Amino acid sequence: MADIFELKDIEVWDGNMAASHALRQAQVDVVAAYPITPSTPIVENYGNFMANGYVDGEYVMAESEHGAMSCCIGAAAAGGRVATATSSQGFALMLETLYSASGMRLPILLNVVNRAIAAPLNVNGDHSDMYMGRDSGWIQIDCYNPQEVYDMNLVAFHVAEDHDIRLPAMVHQDGFMTSHTAQRVKTLSDEQAYNFVGEFKPMNDMLDLDNPVTHGAQTEEDWHFEHKAPQHHALMSAVLPKIQAAFDELKSLTGREYNFVEEYNMDDAELAIVCMGTSVETAIEVSNELREQGVKAGVVGIRVFRPFPLEQIADALKNTKAIATLDRSSPNGTVGMLYNEITGALFNTSTNTVVNNYIYGLGGRDLTKVNLHTVYRDLAKNAQNGKLMTPLQQFIGLRGPKLSFF
Repeated sequence: MADIFELKDIEVWDGNMAASHALRQAQVDVVAAYPITPSTPIVENYGNFMANGYVDGEYVMAESEHGAMSCCIGAAAAGGRVATATSSQGFALMLETLYSASGMRLPILLNVVNRAIAAPLNVNGDHSDMYMGRDSGWIQIDCYNPQEVYDMNLVAFHVAEDHDIRLPAMVHQDGFMTSHTAQRVKTLSDEQAYNFVGEFKPMNDMLDLDNPVTHGAQTEEDWHFEHKAPQHHALMSAVLPKIQAAFDELKSLTGREYNFVEEYNMDDAELAIVCMGTSVETAIEVSNELREQGVKAGVVGIRVFRPFPLEQIADALKNTKAIATLDRSSPNGTVGMLYNEITGALFNTSTNTVVNNYIYGLGGRDLTKVNLHTVYRDLAKNAQNGKLMTPLQQFIGLRGPKLSFF
């Protein structure tokens, strides 16, 4: 039995340490690791916990990120609670196996510390890797600070392992901005955290020799559709209610409240910024400053990215006159990913709002409050005229000639 790790009620952790302690408290059976910056400390901390007797499970050092996720798939199919972490190029190397994990309905937990995708090589944060996984069939939950990383890891285990769900889950945090920034984190005792996550109960595990099953079988046209459609159906219909139930349970335990879509100053907002990750907290500060000037400025942060909470987003934005969607990835030939998602959510509603798309923060470029004040000024022009008065797609903080499109 593992030794008890005595935590203070409030610890000072960065996002990586918060994730590591959540994995320890969930008593994961297998962690497979091939570290990559900036997610390295998650599995490194976990290895230290194991070396010092605080972990009872297995720690597998793989030869690559593809190998790490392959180990996770094997261990989960065998009937264990399984987790790992990655970023950027490592996430890209895992991509093939992500589809195997979700297609086999294996509730693996993957911490993704978001980072730019090469070339050029860059170890700093943006959301290119997050968006790369959007169609892989995984639940995707986004965090804005270390407290949320801790809480969402526990929530992700709770939801993914539910026998009505049985799908893998990613917990996202911004590389370096969250992963390496220490803040106060309110903790649960090991017993409280484990009770919240719940005892792992295998389902269709390969080591149940009395009830043999096949994982990853070939289906071709006869059965492939019949496997993929229920997987999609589970994501679209069953996951959000389970996440809401987990949020409610966590609130009753800790007092901390989470939503699929986090709204700030949105009750009467006419201008709204929609974004993800650490940018949400910067936008909230700017919204507060503008409210003092009488500007009805609000912020919508996307907490659950997959399944995409279409109805909740449309409801949050229904009374706005102008919206800016902020994408922290290079769209490479179209409008931004978040812009596409948000406009898709609004398309069949009665909302008659003007939507701009801003590309920002690639490769770790800072997003400043001055930048966001400029965005809100653009939105005010659009709202006043009821149409786009600025290019649909613009770049924030780009040096050199101004680039914009459409």
